[in-house]
Amino acid sequence: MFDALKERLETVFKALRGKGKLNEADIADALREVRRALLEADVHYKVAKDLVEKIRARCTGADVLESITPAQQVTAVVYEELARLMGEGPANLAVS
Repeated sequence: MFDALKERLETVFKALRGKGKLNEADIADALREVRRALLEADVHYKVAKDLVEKIRARCTGADVLESITPAQQVTAVVYEELARLMGEGPANLAVS
C-alpha cells in the first residue's frame, strides 16, 4: 500500500519538476493526482479532501522561496502536511 502511494506521489512530483514556473492549473492537476493516490491507498475521502485543501492553500498562498524551485516547494508542502496528518511524534500503541 505505501509503495504504491510512494510511486504515485513520485510520479506527480516528477511531472512538476519538469516545469520551470508553476501556475494554478499545474498545482490543481498535481493535487488532483495526490488526492487520487491517497484514495487508492484507502485513505478516507474526507481526510484526503481536507489534506489536499490544506496543501492547496499553502501552495497558492505561499511566497515562492528564491533558493528552491516551485516544484520543490510543492513537494515540501505535501511532505509537511502528510507528516502533520500522521503525527509528528512517536505514538504509543496499547497491545493487549
